[in-house]
Amino acid sequence: MTHNASRRFFLGGSLAATAAGAAGIISPASLAASGQVVKPANLYGPKPGIAKLNANENPYGPSPEALKAIAQAASSGGAYYAYTASQYLTDMIAEKNQLSAANVAITAGSSLILAFAAYAATSKGVILGPDLFWDTTSMAPVRTGGPQIKRIPNTANLDIDLDAIYQAIDDDVAMVHICNPNNPTGKLLEPTKLREFCVKASKKTLVLVDEAYNELISDGPSHSMIPLINEGHNIIVARTFSKIYGLAGMRVGYMLGSPENIEWIEQFGLGGYSVNQAGLAAAIASYHDEGFKTFSRDKVAQAKEMIATAVKENGLTALPSSTNFMFVNLGKDGDANTFRQAMEAEQVLIRGQYRSYTPWSRVSTGRIEDVQMYVNAMPKALDTMYKAIRA
Repeated sequence: MTHNASRRFFLGGSLAATAAGAAGIISPASLAASGQVVKPANLYGPKPGIAKLNANENPYGPSPEALKAIAQAASSGGAYYAYTASQYLTDMIAEKNQLSAANVAITAGSSLILAFAAYAATSKGVILGPDLFWDTTSMAPVRTGGPQIKRIPNTANLDIDLDAIYQAIDDDVAMVHICNPNNPTGKLLEPTKLREFCVKASKKTLVLVDEAYNELISDGPSHSMIPLINEGHNIIVARTFSKIYGLAGMRVGYMLGSPENIEWIEQFGLGGYSVNQAGLAAAIASYHDEGFKTFSRDKVAQAKEMIATAVKENGLTALPSSTNFMFVNLGKDGDANTFRQAMEAEQVLIRGQYRSYTPWSRVSTGRIEDVQMYVNAMPKALDTMYKAIRA
Protein backbone atom coordinates (compact mmCIF):
# COMPACT_ATOMS: atom_id res chain seq x y z
CA MET A 1 0.00 0.00 0.00
CA THR A 2 2.81 2.42 0.79
CA HIS A 3 4.40 1.87 -2.59
CA ASN A 4 1.09 2.50 -4.40
CA ALA A 5 0.39 5.63 -2.37
CA SER A 6 3.84 7.03 -3.19
CA ARG A 7 3.35 6.18 -6.84
CA ARG A 8 -0.03 7.94 -6.95
CA PHE A 9 1.52 11.02 -5.31
CA PHE A 10 4.37 11.03 -7.82
CA LEU A 11 2.01 10.67 -10.78
CA GLY A 12 -0.26 13.37 -9.43
CA GLY A 13 2.70 15.68 -8.98
CA SER A 14 3.99 14.94 -12.47
CA LEU A 15 0.61 15.65 -14.04
CA ALA A 16 0.33 18.89 -12.12
CA ALA A 17 3.79 19.94 -13.26
CA THR A 18 2.92 19.08 -16.88
CA ALA A 19 -0.24 21.17 -16.73
CA ALA A 20 1.61 24.06 -15.15
CA GLY A 21 4.28 23.80 -17.82
CA ALA A 22 1.68 23.97 -20.58
CA ALA A 23 0.35 27.12 -18.98
CA GLY A 24 3.87 28.57 -18.74
CA ILE A 25 3.85 28.79 -14.94
CA ILE A 26 6.31 26.15 -13.79
CA SER A 27 7.36 27.03 -10.24
CA PRO A 28 9.98 25.59 -7.85
CA ALA A 29 7.11 24.10 -5.83
CA SER A 30 5.67 22.30 -8.84
CA LEU A 31 9.11 21.05 -9.84
CA ALA A 32 9.69 19.76 -6.33
CA ALA A 33 6.32 18.00 -6.39
CA SER A 34 7.31 16.31 -9.65
CA GLY A 35 10.43 14.89 -8.06
CA GLN A 36 12.82 17.18 -9.92
CA VAL A 37 15.62 18.76 -7.90
CA VAL A 38 15.50 22.55 -7.98
CA LYS A 39 18.85 24.35 -7.95
CA PRO A 40 18.63 27.29 -5.54
CA ALA A 41 19.78 30.70 -6.69
CA ASN A 42 22.06 30.90 -3.65
CA LEU A 43 23.78 27.53 -3.99
CA TYR A 44 27.23 28.91 -3.14
CA GLY A 45 26.43 31.84 -0.90
CA PRO A 46 23.67 33.98 0.59
CA LYS A 47 20.58 34.78 -1.42
CA PRO A 48 20.84 38.14 -3.24
CA GLY A 49 19.53 40.96 -1.08
CA ILE A 50 20.23 39.11 2.16
CA ALA A 51 22.77 40.53 4.63
CA LYS A 52 24.42 37.42 6.08
CA LEU A 53 25.92 38.49 9.40
CA ASN A 54 25.43 35.34 11.47
CA ALA A 55 28.50 33.15 10.95
CA ASN A 56 31.70 35.23 11.38
CA GLU A 57 32.75 34.66 7.78
CA ASN A 58 35.05 36.91 5.73
CA PRO A 59 33.04 37.52 2.54
CA TYR A 60 36.02 39.25 0.90
CA GLY A 61 37.78 35.93 0.48
CA PRO A 62 39.13 33.82 -1.01
CA SER A 63 41.94 36.19 -1.94
CA PRO A 64 42.87 36.66 -5.62
CA GLU A 65 45.91 34.40 -5.17
CA ALA A 66 43.79 31.76 -3.49
CA LEU A 67 41.28 31.81 -6.35
CA LYS A 68 44.07 31.18 -8.86
CA ALA A 69 45.32 28.27 -6.76
CA ILE A 70 41.83 26.81 -6.43
CA ALA A 71 41.34 26.79 -10.19
CA GLN A 72 44.70 25.08 -10.75
CA ALA A 73 44.11 22.48 -8.03
CA ALA A 74 40.61 21.66 -9.24
CA SER A 75 41.71 21.18 -12.84
CA SER A 76 44.94 19.26 -12.27
CA GLY A 77 44.48 17.61 -8.88
CA GLY A 78 40.78 17.20 -8.27
CA ALA A 79 40.88 13.53 -9.24
CA TYR A 80 43.52 12.65 -6.65
CA TYR A 81 43.69 12.41 -2.89
CA ALA A 82 45.48 15.40 -1.43
CA TYR A 83 48.40 13.77 0.35
CA THR A 84 51.15 15.88 -1.23
CA ALA A 85 49.40 19.22 -0.74
CA SER A 86 48.43 18.28 2.80
CA GLN A 87 52.02 17.46 3.69
CA TYR A 88 53.26 20.66 2.06
CA LEU A 89 50.86 22.82 4.10
CA THR A 90 51.81 20.85 7.21
CA ASP A 91 55.46 21.68 6.59
CA MET A 92 54.63 25.36 5.99
CA ILE A 93 52.73 25.61 9.27
CA ALA A 94 55.43 23.75 11.18
CA GLU A 95 58.20 25.96 9.76
CA LYS A 96 56.38 29.21 10.55
CA ASN A 97 55.79 28.12 14.15
CA GLN A 98 59.25 26.58 14.65
CA LEU A 99 57.78 23.12 15.15
CA SER A 100 58.10 19.77 13.38
CA ALA A 101 55.55 18.21 11.06
CA ALA A 102 54.68 15.78 13.85
CA ASN A 103 53.38 18.75 15.84
CA VAL A 104 50.73 19.57 13.19
CA ALA A 105 47.40 17.95 12.31
CA ILE A 106 45.29 19.26 9.42
CA THR A 107 41.59 18.55 8.94
CA ALA A 108 38.57 19.83 7.05
CA GLY A 109 38.12 22.94 9.17
CA SER A 110 39.17 23.33 12.80
CA SER A 111 35.73 22.17 13.96
CA LEU A 112 36.61 18.61 13.02
CA ILE A 113 39.82 18.37 14.97
CA LEU A 114 38.31 20.28 17.89
CA ALA A 115 35.61 17.60 17.99
CA PHE A 116 38.32 14.91 17.85
CA ALA A 117 39.96 16.58 20.86
CA ALA A 118 36.63 16.62 22.71
CA TYR A 119 36.07 12.91 22.07
CA ALA A 120 39.62 12.12 23.15
CA ALA A 121 39.24 14.12 26.35
CA THR A 122 35.86 12.66 27.29
CA SER A 123 37.26 9.16 26.86
CA LYS A 124 39.23 9.98 30.02
CA GLY A 125 37.13 12.52 31.92
CA VAL A 126 35.24 15.79 31.54
CA ILE A 127 35.87 19.05 29.68
CA LEU A 128 36.17 22.20 31.76
CA GLY A 129 35.48 25.66 30.32
CA PRO A 130 33.82 29.01 30.93
CA ASP A 131 30.06 29.30 30.89
CA LEU A 132 30.09 31.28 27.65
CA PHE A 133 32.38 30.13 24.85
CA TRP A 134 32.15 28.49 21.41
CA ASP A 135 31.25 25.07 22.73
CA THR A 136 29.80 23.36 19.62
CA THR A 137 32.73 20.97 19.28
CA SER A 138 33.01 20.29 23.00
CA MET A 139 29.31 19.45 22.95
CA ALA A 140 29.82 16.72 20.33
CA PRO A 141 30.46 13.97 22.93
CA VAL A 142 27.54 15.24 25.03
CA ARG A 143 25.18 14.76 22.09
CA THR A 144 26.28 11.13 21.85
CA GLY A 145 25.88 10.34 25.54
CA GLY A 146 29.18 11.67 26.88
CA PRO A 147 29.67 13.72 30.05
CA GLN A 148 28.38 17.27 30.31
CA ILE A 149 30.84 20.16 30.08
CA LYS A 150 31.87 21.47 33.49
CA ARG A 151 31.24 25.22 33.23
CA ILE A 152 32.57 28.10 35.30
CA PRO A 153 30.60 31.38 35.36
CA ASN A 154 32.03 34.30 33.41
CA THR A 155 32.77 37.47 35.36
CA ALA A 156 30.26 40.32 35.58
CA ASN A 157 31.96 41.85 32.54
CA LEU A 158 31.62 38.52 30.67
CA ASP A 159 35.36 37.89 30.85
CA ILE A 160 36.69 34.34 31.21
CA ASP A 161 37.52 33.81 34.88
CA LEU A 162 40.88 32.05 34.59
CA ASP A 163 41.45 31.94 38.34
CA ALA A 164 38.12 30.22 38.98
CA ILE A 165 38.73 27.78 36.14
CA TYR A 166 42.12 26.86 37.54
CA GLN A 167 40.63 26.27 40.98
CA ALA A 168 38.02 23.97 39.40
CA ILE A 169 40.58 21.59 37.86
CA ASP A 170 40.37 18.26 39.64
CA ASP A 171 41.13 14.62 38.83
CA ASP A 172 37.96 14.34 36.72
CA VAL A 173 38.99 17.09 34.31
CA ALA A 174 40.67 15.69 31.18
CA MET A 175 40.85 18.98 29.23
CA VAL A 176 40.38 22.71 29.78
CA HIS A 177 38.93 24.53 26.75
CA ILE A 178 39.71 28.24 26.32
CA CYS A 179 38.65 30.26 23.26
CA ASN A 180 40.80 33.39 22.78
CA PRO A 181 39.59 35.80 21.48
CA ASN A 182 36.36 34.39 22.80
CA ASN A 183 33.26 33.62 20.79
CA PRO A 184 30.58 34.98 21.23
CA THR A 185 31.86 37.80 23.45
CA GLY A 186 34.73 38.89 21.18
CA LYS A 187 36.87 39.62 24.25
CA LEU A 188 40.61 39.02 24.39
CA LEU A 189 42.47 37.73 27.42
CA GLU A 190 45.58 39.51 28.65
CA PRO A 191 48.41 37.42 27.13
CA THR A 192 50.68 37.29 30.17
CA LYS A 193 47.85 36.14 32.42
CA LEU A 194 46.69 33.55 29.90
CA ARG A 195 50.23 32.27 29.46
CA GLU A 196 50.66 31.91 33.23
CA PHE A 197 47.33 30.10 33.45
CA CYS A 198 48.21 27.69 30.64
CA VAL A 199 51.59 26.82 32.16
CA LYS A 200 50.23 25.99 35.61
CA ALA A 201 46.97 24.43 34.38
CA SER A 202 48.83 22.18 31.93
CA LYS A 203 50.69 20.64 34.84
CA LYS A 204 47.32 19.25 35.96
CA THR A 205 45.57 18.48 32.67
CA LEU A 206 45.56 19.09 28.91
CA VAL A 207 44.82 22.70 27.92
CA LEU A 208 43.19 23.50 24.56
CA VAL A 209 43.35 27.08 23.31
CA ASP A 210 41.14 27.79 20.30
CA GLU A 211 42.76 30.68 18.41
CA ALA A 212 40.36 30.82 15.46
CA TYR A 213 40.36 34.63 15.54
CA ASN A 214 44.01 35.25 16.39
CA GLU A 215 44.95 36.56 12.93
CA LEU A 216 42.28 39.24 13.23
CA ILE A 217 44.37 40.87 15.96
CA SER A 218 47.03 43.17 14.54
CA ASP A 219 49.57 41.83 17.05
CA GLY A 220 48.23 38.27 16.99
CA PRO A 221 51.56 36.47 17.56
CA SER A 222 52.01 38.18 20.94
CA HIS A 223 48.67 36.70 22.06
CA SER A 224 49.27 33.15 20.81
CA MET A 225 49.98 30.23 23.10
CA ILE A 226 51.79 28.28 20.36
CA PRO A 227 55.27 29.01 21.86
CA LEU A 228 54.25 27.03 24.94
CA ILE A 229 54.18 23.89 22.80
CA ASN A 230 57.83 24.42 21.96
CA GLU A 231 58.54 24.80 25.66
CA GLY A 232 57.13 21.32 26.29
CA HIS A 233 53.88 22.26 28.06
CA ASN A 234 50.77 20.09 27.78
CA ILE A 235 49.05 22.54 25.41
CA ILE A 236 47.23 22.16 22.10
CA VAL A 237 46.27 25.13 19.91
CA ALA A 238 43.61 25.13 17.20
CA ARG A 239 43.65 27.45 14.18
CA THR A 240 41.50 27.80 11.05
CA PHE A 241 41.55 29.25 7.54
CA SER A 242 37.81 29.99 7.83
CA LYS A 243 38.06 33.45 9.36
CA ILE A 244 40.54 36.09 8.18
CA TYR A 245 41.53 34.05 5.11
CA GLY A 246 37.92 33.92 3.88
CA LEU A 247 37.97 30.14 3.30
CA ALA A 248 35.05 29.01 5.47
CA GLY A 249 33.57 27.05 2.58
CA MET A 250 36.92 25.47 1.67
CA ARG A 251 37.20 23.72 5.08
CA VAL A 252 40.81 23.79 6.21
CA GLY A 253 41.89 23.93 9.84
CA TYR A 254 44.71 22.60 11.98
CA MET A 255 45.87 21.82 15.47
CA LEU A 256 49.32 22.19 16.99
CA GLY A 257 50.62 20.15 19.91
CA SER A 258 53.11 17.57 21.03
CA PRO A 259 53.44 14.53 18.73
CA GLU A 260 51.92 12.43 21.50
CA ASN A 261 48.86 14.65 21.85
CA ILE A 262 48.42 14.94 18.09
CA GLU A 263 48.58 11.15 17.67
CA TRP A 264 46.19 10.59 20.57
CA ILE A 265 43.63 13.05 19.22
CA GLU A 266 43.89 11.97 15.57
CA GLN A 267 42.92 8.40 16.42
CA PHE A 268 39.36 9.67 16.83
CA GLY A 269 39.10 10.78 13.18
CA LEU A 270 40.62 10.58 9.72
CA GLY A 271 42.95 13.55 10.08
CA GLY A 272 44.38 14.96 6.85
CA TYR A 273 42.55 12.34 4.80
CA SER A 274 39.44 14.54 5.03
CA VAL A 275 40.95 17.63 3.38
CA ASN A 276 40.33 18.51 -0.27
CA GLN A 277 42.76 19.70 -2.96
CA ALA A 278 41.04 23.02 -3.64
CA GLY A 279 40.90 23.94 0.03
CA LEU A 280 44.53 23.06 0.55
CA ALA A 281 45.57 25.04 -2.52
CA ALA A 282 43.70 28.08 -1.22
CA ALA A 283 45.23 27.71 2.23
CA ILE A 284 48.76 27.36 0.82
CA ALA A 285 48.30 30.46 -1.33
CA SER A 286 46.81 32.45 1.57
CA TYR A 287 49.06 31.48 4.46
CA HIS A 288 51.71 34.15 3.88
CA ASP A 289 49.44 36.67 2.12
CA GLU A 290 49.92 39.57 4.54
CA GLY A 291 48.39 42.05 2.11
CA PHE A 292 45.05 40.27 2.06
CA LYS A 293 45.06 39.87 5.83
CA THR A 294 45.69 43.60 6.29
CA PHE A 295 42.89 44.39 3.83
CA SER A 296 40.52 42.10 5.72
CA ARG A 297 41.41 43.59 9.12
CA ASP A 298 40.71 47.08 7.74
CA LYS A 299 37.27 46.00 6.48
CA VAL A 300 36.47 44.41 9.84
CA ALA A 301 37.55 47.55 11.70
CA GLN A 302 35.38 49.72 9.44
CA ALA A 303 32.37 47.46 9.95
CA LYS A 304 32.81 47.34 13.74
CA GLU A 305 32.95 51.12 13.88
CA MET A 306 29.65 51.27 11.97
CA ILE A 307 28.05 48.76 14.35
CA ALA A 308 29.40 50.53 17.44
CA THR A 309 28.03 53.86 16.24
CA ALA A 310 24.59 52.37 15.53
CA VAL A 311 24.55 50.64 18.92
CA LYS A 312 25.31 53.91 20.70
CA GLU A 313 22.80 55.92 18.65
CA ASN A 314 20.08 53.43 19.59
CA GLY A 315 20.85 53.71 23.30
CA LEU A 316 22.52 50.32 23.60
CA THR A 317 25.99 49.03 24.49
CA ALA A 318 28.32 46.35 23.15
CA LEU A 319 31.38 44.58 24.45
CA PRO A 320 34.79 45.58 23.07
CA SER A 321 35.66 43.13 20.31
CA SER A 322 38.98 41.78 19.01
CA THR A 323 37.19 39.67 16.39
CA ASN A 324 35.01 40.04 13.30
CA PHE A 325 31.78 40.19 15.31
CA MET A 326 30.28 42.17 18.18
CA PHE A 327 28.22 41.12 21.19
CA VAL A 328 25.45 43.68 21.63
CA ASN A 329 23.52 44.19 24.85
CA LEU A 330 19.87 44.84 23.93
CA GLY A 331 19.08 46.04 27.46
CA LYS A 332 17.46 44.40 30.46
CA ASP A 333 14.19 43.94 28.55
CA GLY A 334 15.88 42.84 25.34
CA ASP A 335 15.42 39.42 23.77
CA ALA A 336 18.04 38.22 21.31
CA ASN A 337 15.76 35.67 19.66
CA THR A 338 12.98 38.18 19.08
CA PHE A 339 15.51 40.71 17.77
CA ARG A 340 16.95 38.10 15.42
CA GLN A 341 13.48 37.43 14.02
CA ALA A 342 12.82 41.14 13.60
CA MET A 343 16.14 41.57 11.77
CA GLU A 344 15.38 38.60 9.55
CA ALA A 345 12.15 40.31 8.51
CA GLU A 346 14.40 43.14 7.28
CA GLN A 347 16.56 40.64 5.30
CA VAL A 348 19.38 40.74 7.87
CA LEU A 349 20.63 37.47 9.39
CA ILE A 350 22.23 37.59 12.85
CA ARG A 351 22.57 35.17 15.77
CA GLY A 352 19.99 34.58 18.47
CA GLN A 353 20.30 33.88 22.18
CA TYR A 354 23.32 32.12 23.67
CA ARG A 355 22.53 29.89 26.63
CA SER A 356 20.83 31.98 29.35
CA TYR A 357 22.13 35.33 28.06
CA THR A 358 18.74 36.50 26.81
CA PRO A 359 19.51 40.17 25.99
CA TRP A 360 22.83 39.54 24.24
CA SER A 361 22.88 39.53 20.43
CA ARG A 362 25.87 38.65 18.23
CA VAL A 363 26.35 40.24 14.80
CA SER A 364 29.21 39.50 12.37
CA THR A 365 30.94 42.19 10.33
CA GLY A 366 30.35 40.88 6.77
CA ARG A 367 30.41 43.16 3.74
CA ILE A 368 30.20 46.89 4.41
CA GLU A 369 26.97 47.20 2.44
CA ASP A 370 25.47 44.34 4.50
CA VAL A 371 26.54 45.97 7.75
CA GLN A 372 24.82 49.14 6.51
CA MET A 373 21.63 47.10 6.13
CA TYR A 374 21.99 46.06 9.78
CA VAL A 375 22.54 49.66 10.83
CA ASN A 376 19.53 50.87 8.85
CA ALA A 377 17.29 48.09 10.17
CA MET A 378 18.23 48.42 13.83
CA PRO A 379 15.66 51.07 14.90
CA LYS A 380 12.74 49.22 13.32
CA ALA A 381 13.92 45.81 14.57
CA LEU A 382 14.29 47.15 18.11
CA ASP A 383 10.81 48.67 17.95
CA THR A 384 9.40 45.35 16.72
CA MET A 385 11.23 43.51 19.51
CA TYR A 386 9.93 45.81 22.25
CA LYS A 387 6.36 45.60 20.94
CA ALA A 388 6.55 41.79 20.84
CA ILE A 389 7.92 41.67 24.39
CA ARG A 390 5.17 43.95 25.72
CA ALA A 391 2.40 42.07 23.91
